[in-house]
Amino acid sequence: MTAETSVSSTALLAGAERDGSNYTARHLLVLEGLEAVRKRPGMYIGSTDSRGLMHCLWEIIDNSVDEALGGYCDHIEVILHDDGSVEVRDNGRGIPVDVEPKTGLSGVEVVMTKLHAGGKFGGGSYAASGGLHGVGASVVNALSARLDVEVDRAGNTHAISFRRGVPGAFAADGPDARFETKGLRRGKKIPKTRTGTRVRYWADRQIFLKDAKLSLETLHQRARQTAFLVPGLTIVVRDEFGLGEGGSKGEESFRFDGGISEFCEYLARDRAVCDILRFTGQGTFKETVPVLDEHGQMTPTEVTRELGVDVALRWGTGYDTTLRSFVNIIATPKGGTHVAGFEQAVAKTLNEVLRAKKLLRVAEDDIVKDDALEGLTAVVTVRLAEPQFEGQTKEVLGTSAARRIVNNVVSKELKGFLTSTKRDAAAQARAILEKAVAAARTRIAARQHKDAQRRKTALESSSLPAKLADCRSDDVERSELFIVEGDSALGTAKLARNSEFQALLPIRGKILNVQKSSVTDMLKNAECGAIIQVIGAGSGRTFDLDAARYGKIIMMTDADVDGSHIRCLLLTLFQRYMRPMVEAGRVFAAVPPLHRIELVQPKKGMDKYVYTYSDRELRDKLMEFQSKGIRHKDSIQRYKGLGEMDADQLAETTMDPRHRTLRRINLSDLEAAEQVFDLLMGNDVAPRKEFISGSAATLDRSRIDA
Repeated sequence: MTAETSVSSTALLAGAERDGSNYTARHLLVLEGLEAVRKRPGMYIGSTDSRGLMHCLWEIIDNSVDEALGGYCDHIEVILHDDGSVEVRDNGRGIPVDVEPKTGLSGVEVVMTKLHAGGKFGGGSYAASGGLHGVGASVVNALSARLDVEVDRAGNTHAISFRRGVPGAFAADGPDARFETKGLRRGKKIPKTRTGTRVRYWADRQIFLKDAKLSLETLHQRARQTAFLVPGLTIVVRDEFGLGEGGSKGEESFRFDGGISEFCEYLARDRAVCDILRFTGQGTFKETVPVLDEHGQMTPTEVTRELGVDVALRWGTGYDTTLRSFVNIIATPKGGTHVAGFEQAVAKTLNEVLRAKKLLRVAEDDIVKDDALEGLTAVVTVRLAEPQFEGQTKEVLGTSAARRIVNNVVSKELKGFLTSTKRDAAAQARAILEKAVAAARTRIAARQHKDAQRRKTALESSSLPAKLADCRSDDVERSELFIVEGDSALGTAKLARNSEFQALLPIRGKILNVQKSSVTDMLKNAECGAIIQVIGAGSGRTFDLDAARYGKIIMMTDADVDGSHIRCLLLTLFQRYMRPMVEAGRVFAAVPPLHRIELVQPKKGMDKYVYTYSDRELRDKLMEFQSKGIRHKDSIQRYKGLGEMDADQLAETTMDPRHRTLRRINLSDLEAAEQVFDLLMGNDVAPRKEFISGSAATLDRSRIDA
């Protein structure tokens, strides 16, 4: 009887779980105030890694920058303290300290503890601001183990602290000090003319990952960018923690009175085709927003907004497009409606003027956006009250009217410049138009070339260079192209390769330095043209990774200075004209050995020949043999080049996938890579000379193969 009852109860419980009858209102959890932020931090700051940690700092800095945008602040200081805390100081108006009537709390407590509270919801405090959702400071407070606020206002210093969002005061320094709850405290008297806010916080390690840390380089970039966008604002970054290179500490100050024109000049790396152009204008639009009426009710109201546009741009001789966009100084790296309006205006205006001046033939199609933007460096900024962003991280602007207004302003101003009759402006306009037409014709020619160079069968491959020793396999994922230095190495490599999936393309000597050559000169160069033709995916903007004929591109050069130079020239070609191959991790450098040691009567399981790849490895290996009593012949072979190796040696050490070593080329830091290529391979000789002179003292002379 007892057993039967037990089985019956279990069956009833299982049935209740299936029909959901045990899921009631008591299972629902309501998160109040800042609890929601601590429970789901990713919703507010994107992530809890280093990126989220930096986002918290941006939120506090942006509040100070909003004061600067309003004309109330001209100095901001960011301090990275040695105890891991961060402090942001400004000389703005100071957060209000009087009591907010609805909540009965001081203005500081409202700003720091209430989500969606602040002076940026149409109350007239800010005409344009970066913090727009009213959750920035309160989110940082919620995710901080301790946060201190000091406000200079109305002739007194006011102070309050928070522990994970709870207001009060700490008995000593640091987040672990004794804490008691209390409200805003009035401190010492100060001159009534002195105003400002100081916010210092310790990020809560219960929330953030252990390895999350601030990046000084990123902070400097953001401070520099903000100083460009707000002329006259000084931003000081003081590192007392030691985040600099080698743990160094220091201070950097940023101030740029030239605004976004100076920013555009800073971003541009190539030679200029025209002067920096500055387009400004504004427009109005209407939108319906909820507004707090006199009875305290939110009423939908149609309001008229004003949107200001400020754009700086210039075309250069390069091929890449650098476009930075901002809304109220907040960067929008993923663009939005303002960027769409700008790009549409540039392409449309160039087409109109090209047709009017008959620089495009009747039979030719209009240029496309990529042609118009080739070589363009631009900074696009708009300012408006309460813009609509897609998410708290504010990476994409969603205000639909921005597209129309930016389009109108840029179209009018750009057309005026391109049709100017002034001698200097007309010459620059002509150069811009001709560059866009050349880009369009190059794109079309490259597409036709790409279509013609799709992988063909062995019988159809006669159009490929005669010196290419192709492979038999059509499997792109498996196939490999070895770019081999010299015809002598090619002979050995032909015997060493697996012709089923390994193709060989020899190059003669050092190819053209494409970093300081035009695309026309590059295509005329026999070696560059052969490489692009054999890979079969086009070049530049029209490069199509899916059309590449080989899964791996392997540079196989001698292990000497000339070989390194050739490899550097090849990398320059790939980085500039076939970058998607590098980004996809499909470009490699072979690592041939430098020495071969022949063992005398090797022990069981040991190879007769041992290869080493550096002088240090050779010394270590010889010492190891000596300590273990392993004998070797005194005549150690030193390879001067690939041509000195026998086919079986080359196959075993460099080409056979089972034994070889390959170095994958990657672009972990694209901006840094661009700067290094421009320094080492670009037109400007002076920085390169300075780099070589400055680095001479650090050179390890023993590594020179002389």
